[in-house]
Amino acid sequence: MRYIDEFRDGALARQLAQSLHAEVDPRRRYRFMEFCGGHTHALSRYGLLDLLPPQVRMIHGPGCPVCVLPMGRIDQAIHMARAHRVTLCAYGDCLRVPASNRLSLARARAQGADVRVVYSTQEALALAKRHPQKQVVFFAIGFETTTPPTAVAVEQAAADGLDNFSVLCCHVRTPAAILGILDAPEKPELDGMVGPAHVSTIIGSAPYEFVPERYGKPLVIAGFEPLDLLQAIRMLVRQVNAGEARVENEFTRAVCREGNRKACALMEKIFTCRPSFEWRGLGSLPNSALCLKPEYAHFDAELRHPTPYVAVPEHKACECAAILRGAKEPRDCKAFAVACTPETPLGACMVSAEGACAAQYIYRL
Repeated sequence: MRYIDEFRDGALARQLAQSLHAEVDPRRRYRFMEFCGGHTHALSRYGLLDLLPPQVRMIHGPGCPVCVLPMGRIDQAIHMARAHRVTLCAYGDCLRVPASNRLSLARARAQGADVRVVYSTQEALALAKRHPQKQVVFFAIGFETTTPPTAVAVEQAAADGLDNFSVLCCHVRTPAAILGILDAPEKPELDGMVGPAHVSTIIGSAPYEFVPERYGKPLVIAGFEPLDLLQAIRMLVRQVNAGEARVENEFTRAVCREGNRKACALMEKIFTCRPSFEWRGLGSLPNSALCLKPEYAHFDAELRHPTPYVAVPEHKACECAAILRGAKEPRDCKAFAVACTPETPLGACMVSAEGACAAQYIYRL
């Protein structure tokens, strides 16, 4: 279990925590945003928040791919499944995300829509091959981590002449979301950021260099294990103490500056940037999401099964939007753990396996 057990060593974790306590300046406050939802859950799951010095505050960011998907995109997928009678394939954590009119993909399925849970793009592709009479639509969501598999599926569909497969593309870009946070009118006060792990294995560390260059804030890419996060936070503290701002890579065993060049080349081949895309909590951000290039437009579900996107307001009692941009914490929401629970979620942050509300409810209630 190399790279797992050795990064969960309790004695080393306590030593790192002691080092952090010794290195923080008791006269100041350190405000760090962990961008990735996986980091949010790791901080709570392993009790790391209790090990941090009181001067260090972790702020949740918009790095949950299900959470940042606005309600209108779920509505669009449901409408496509119902009105066009397509077979809609989606990852399991999308099914219970609330949509308009008290609907969700799961409820639409219960009412007769053909909605299937898949664990990979290849499952959706195989379904289309087995059932040529069905129009199969893959609901493609996520950051750069899950974008290459979608690109592979589109490339394979093109090579096989698969005319009954298409993609409802809602893939989003991490650097654009960071820009959205740092440029937001109500941006949180930050001293640094913990950069995502899985995304960085694909795009590398270079795309984050604008953070220190333009905003004067350090960013440290971290793995998901307890020692990864404690070490990354210590690296941030040291940069702040020294008055420095640069990109550092704690997750050197998986991330390099250039990233996965083959995966990036494939994404560039298949996708182009949308001029604008709405995010939950961040509003419409330019060049922040992807769509298929014109030469692959035949596999664009929005063109093949025309379903316009309509922006809709979030549930009035849900603070998910403010939580995603770091303006509030889950406990600031009056519905948290009362009307909103994992069994009866009002917003995506309580549904997703990477949501901040789910992390606090499961590990810190």
